[in-house]
Amino acid sequence: MVARTLSIYGRYFLQFLKARLSYRGDFIASVLSSIVVSISGLLFVLFLVDGEQVKSLKGWSQAEVLFIYGYSFLATALFSTVAPNLYGFGDRYVIQGQFDRVLLRPLSTLPQVLFDSFNLESFGNFAVGSTVIIYASSQLGITFSFVDVLWLLVSAFSGAVILLSVFVTLASMSFLFEDKLGISAPFFNLLNFGRYPIPIFNRAIQVLLSFVVPFGFVAFYPATHFFGRAEYRLYCYATPFVALLTALVAAFAWRFGVSRYSSTGN
Repeated sequence: MVARTLSIYGRYFLQFLKARLSYRGDFIASVLSSIVVSISGLLFVLFLVDGEQVKSLKGWSQAEVLFIYGYSFLATALFSTVAPNLYGFGDRYVIQGQFDRVLLRPLSTLPQVLFDSFNLESFGNFAVGSTVIIYASSQLGITFSFVDVLWLLVSAFSGAVILLSVFVTLASMSFLFEDKLGISAPFFNLLNFGRYPIPIFNRAIQVLLSFVVPFGFVAFYPATHFFGRAEYRLYCYATPFVALLTALVAAFAWRFGVSRYSSTGN
């Protein structure tokens, strides 16, 4: 049964891939555009944290900030690949009634929503993030062992799960409040804070990113594994458990939201 379900979702992806690659020029242009946007954000960081302004970031060096920034791209790229339908979910699926189509199929509703569309352009962000990590590692003198690579993969996947869980939880609220724009937009903006060292922000933001909307576990806390900063060790290795906790919250929120869904009747 599990193998059959996975096979069906695999076909979802293959069908989307065929349709997306039917216009290869457009796809390549989209990937390049995504890379340019990522690099522009990276240039902002380089100008922000130049050699004379390091003290303004409370002792976090340019190489460390770049490492965390690149680290964040790994998780966000994985998340963005499967999450385009969560942005504007309330308008498309709830207000326009497309969730009726999802309920008619004998499959779990959430995977159907996630696998209905993909953002393959995110692969460009993954490449940029990997390149930035390699560069910053050379500046910091970091040598990756097998354990380090394993942690990088586990924490990147955990970060993606955290992001997905947060936005699934937000999307599930659309079943209760029919908001055309949804409440996800401010949280997408908040995600940018998680790309920098958390201690550079005031205490309220630190608490928000650590315990309320745990974007700090997407990049900053797991990245401290490579810096040897013992004061963050507990938070760092709690990343997979935070991912599990947020996934459980998202699963409950989604199930509760679906139970409150009422068809548009059209």
